[in-house]
Amino acid sequence: MVPVKSFGFAKGRLADSLSPDERRDLSRTCAEAVVTAASPWLVYVVCSDSETAQWAHSLGARVVLCEQPGLDTAAAAGRAAVRADGLDHVVIAHADLPLARTFAAVPRAGRVSVVPDRHRDGTNVLSMPADSVMTTAYGPGSFANHLELARAKGLEIDVIEDPDLALDLDTVEDLAELFRRRHTP
Repeated sequence: MVPVKSFGFAKGRLADSLSPDERRDLSRTCAEAVVTAASPWLVYVVCSDSETAQWAHSLGARVVLCEQPGLDTAAAAGRAAVRADGLDHVVIAHADLPLARTFAAVPRAGRVSVVPDRHRDGTNVLSMPADSVMTTAYGPGSFANHLELARAKGLEIDVIEDPDLALDLDTVEDLAELFRRRHTP
């Protein structure tokens, strides 16, 4: 499942460094990389606007419309769709992972797994049984929050260190890191 913010509003924290068109293109390119990396799995895109929904359909994804703002709300809507379709596990991946190539190593049967961002503050990828009692807690400190939530529910949890999935694009420093990785032999 990939929550995708409207491309026209995405990457607002980069407004001082990138033009609106550059932010739109960057957001779309990253989201496409994430959806592509999730194949051949059934991919759900959770979004709130028709442009993003059409884009998701063009990539073969199922669309879950969620007009309420927030990643936790989007994750809940996506999980409900996954459960309604009878699937037993869900991988929630953020749409701003430019180096995403595969999520194959993330899901662990009957377990929660977390891929933190490169600062070990945020949660870039979260995987769990679809019917898990665990909820999400995105936002600042979500990596620690997700570990605590899983432990509090008595769930087994794995932390997966993946340098490609750990790079998300929130800051100018993240863009510099992406440039460095793409241009360092």
